[in-house]
Amino acid sequence: MAERRMFTQKIIDSDAFLDMPLTTQALYFHLNMRADDDGFVNNPKKIQRMIGASDDDLKLLIAKRFILAFESGVVVVKHWRMHNLLRKDRYNPTQYQEELSLLVLKGNGSYTESVEILTDSTHDNQMATTWQPDDNQMATQDSIGKGSIGEVSIGKGRVDYNGIKDAYNTLCPSLPAVRSLSEARKKTIKARLNTYSEDDLREAFRKAEDSDFLKGKNNRNWQANFDWIIKDANLAKILDGNYDNRSDASRKSKAAEMLEDSYRMMAEWAGGENE
Repeated sequence: MAERRMFTQKIIDSDAFLDMPLTTQALYFHLNMRADDDGFVNNPKKIQRMIGASDDDLKLLIAKRFILAFESGVVVVKHWRMHNLLRKDRYNPTQYQEELSLLVLKGNGSYTESVEILTDSTHDNQMATTWQPDDNQMATQDSIGKGSIGEVSIGKGRVDYNGIKDAYNTLCPSLPAVRSLSEARKKTIKARLNTYSEDDLREAFRKAEDSDFLKGKNNRNWQANFDWIIKDANLAKILDGNYDNRSDASRKSKAAEMLEDSYRMMAEWAGGENE
């Protein structure tokens, strides 16, 4: 299990998160730090007691759906895959495969239940009591099967195009939204998934949203969009960090930076014409 964990500001800066008491927020961070590589924690009550949080803090995280609870007492961080992406050579699958098989992975990278899991507050345990889909998305999602390494199982030759579109619109709110999927877009998406995983695409969307250059802070006020990001050469460069923001210490002079931006955009446009 990795010793370092990350957190996306899209979750921890949300009003829903910040409205919770500080003790509840602290418990959330501690649960994340001690989760396995799929986001599962088998001792949430021990962690709660260890940091001085209350039962109400744990119940609030469940009620607000920042964590999902199972009858076994195990919990999982709902937005785990929005927070963390691990290289496959560093990834250790969770031992809680039965619980994992009860989840589906939404287009934006968050877990939800294939069966709705509700909390029995009287007995302080969790029971699967209904078969209602979450957010009416059950029909378009696929179960996470054992051995799938926590990714959506899309079946042979089948691609969750709408899930990828929704992931882009969710993770890249500063960029032009995708309203429809043409056959050309579907063909390009399918081609990328021959080389990259859906997690790679979501990571590229996150990096694009975090990149000042791709959001238009360049000398031409040019912005990236879905079609540009999904091109093979551009996707590789985004994942390699070519468009990551520079630190203040490494910034070049304004004139040199503008010139570099011009050359870079000319190269990208030339490359885009050839795909």
